[in-house]
Amino acid sequence: MNLELTARGLGLWRGERCLCRDLSFSVQGGTVLQLAGPNGSGKTSLMRAVAGIGRLDEGELSWNGRPVGGSEEFRADLLYLAHHNGLKAHLSPIENYNFYQSITAYPSEITAKDALVRCGIAELGDRPVALLSMGQKRRAALARLLGARVKLWLLDEPLTSLDADGIGLVTDLLRAHLAQGGMALLATHQPLDVDGLLLRRLELGRAA
Repeated sequence: MNLELTARGLGLWRGERCLCRDLSFSVQGGTVLQLAGPNGSGKTSLMRAVAGIGRLDEGELSWNGRPVGGSEEFRADLLYLAHHNGLKAHLSPIENYNFYQSITAYPSEITAKDALVRCGIAELGDRPVALLSMGQKRRAALARLLGARVKLWLLDEPLTSLDADGIGLVTDLLRAHLAQGGMALLATHQPLDVDGLLLRRLELGRAA
């Protein structure tokens, strides 16, 4: 089944400030939708609203034609990688990965060791996250993308703290995800090498 995320007439407000109004878009399997716009334009707020952890003031989100509100099926089929890494600092990358796999609804068969090899930090697997550099922490967070078999990735600034090789890693992960029928909604200030990716761009309005 080729699933689809559809947004109709979305509106987000923070106090008296309107971040967006009457916003509509769709994302299908095999495609990426990039949220663009300056700081304060609502990219993170929109991402959090789609993930179900932020407030949506107007409009409707649907997953394969069904409203997502209260849908356990939808929540189980998405992975949200926030701007912050969301790692437990006292645990190692291996322990963080194993913990995530233990709580996700659809764990993959990819082991922590294999995921860290793919993300380029195999030699750091047993080191506490608190001792890693920012780029290494980001790679450890990205490894979570390999830990679950979900269709929808929500990626907020996934390229933060990464060098050129790290940006290439994100692109490779996206290509593999899309090739398996997955989709992604992402926000990034940095350019992506879109060769081989079906990428569309949604420009959000400037902050007031």
